[in-house]
Amino acid sequence: MTMRSTIVRVLAVSAVGLCCAWTTPAVAGPAILFDPADGRVMYAEDQDDLWHPASLTKIMTAYLTFEALKAGTITPETKIKTSELANSQPPSKVGLPVGAEMTVDLALRALIIKSANDVAVMLAEHISGTQDAFVAKMNATSKRLGMSRTVFVNPNGLPAPEQVTTAHDLGRLARAVLKDFPEYASLWSMVDVQIGRRRLRTHNGLLKTYEGADGLKTGFICDSGYNVVATATREGRKLVAVVLGENSGRERSIRAASMLEHGFQTTGWTALFKSSTIDSMPISAEAKTTVTSVRDSVTAWDCGGRRKRPTAAVAKVRQKRQELAKQKTAAVVPAAAKAAAVAKPSTPAVPTPAAAPAAAKVAPIAAPATAPAAAKAN
Repeated sequence: MTMRSTIVRVLAVSAVGLCCAWTTPAVAGPAILFDPADGRVMYAEDQDDLWHPASLTKIMTAYLTFEALKAGTITPETKIKTSELANSQPPSKVGLPVGAEMTVDLALRALIIKSANDVAVMLAEHISGTQDAFVAKMNATSKRLGMSRTVFVNPNGLPAPEQVTTAHDLGRLARAVLKDFPEYASLWSMVDVQIGRRRLRTHNGLLKTYEGADGLKTGFICDSGYNVVATATREGRKLVAVVLGENSGRERSIRAASMLEHGFQTTGWTALFKSSTIDSMPISAEAKTTVTSVRDSVTAWDCGGRRKRPTAAVAKVRQKRQELAKQKTAAVVPAAAKAAAVAKPSTPAVPTPAAAPAAAKVAPIAAPATAPAAAKAN
């Protein structure tokens, strides 16, 4: 790399660091960015604060289904039945009547793409006999994976006060599912699924707008806000970003894309410095011991009867962001000079929406021979 290109890279990284150091912490929820190949953490913020996982819970449900497939206790063609409990689950759901069946192959696609709450229960009951037995297996597996602050009480992520996790723990789970079951990678990148006459589409906008995006899962309930575990691959390198508690689906996508973009832009020189891994990073001494709810700030009709206007405090922060963005250009050069003089850079900060990459479509990864046919992901 030439001296000129090095300086340009430092300028770009410094601009990202400046804008984020000033603006992100005021309203951002927990987040973590890491390389799943070696577990190296590239950015972390409130990563051990307790949070409701919402439909990110279904990553664990899928993981246990993959384990059952590997053990041979089920096959992709195995039929699973809709029980009264499964049928009673609220949307998002497929909505099969009691007694109706679907294959495990289709159920996995409905679980990941449609984020079907009823299908999560169907899989749980078939694999473990009862939902409670499956939940016990979820919690045992989370402990085995080192998810020490996670508690599951259902297989789909529907609201439950005791169901909590952290960005750090979800990072461990994401790394495990990518490492242990690479043969199902294409499932996480699908953008729709055909069930009968209906074509059900993904909630993961990154799969259609961010270059290299290839998974994993979104989640939303009023108390958690908009969550995502997002993966992207460029030039053979995969990164994982966990984002929790955003106010809208759009803000969720912007922040995750910004984190991933920052990771791809800085992965070369940050690899020169020692950093914690997703497995070795200790739990933060400042981690909150009570779960946070963002119900009052999310923009969703069902979280308060109407779409709320931002509070005065949030509006002030947003205005400050706009003002600081205008100042960014003037601050880049001196900040870059300072950054170049330091032997070891500070912990990278997450890019703000201004740093989000331009939209670019990406083709889904081809499904393996044993995986379901292409469909869309929620």
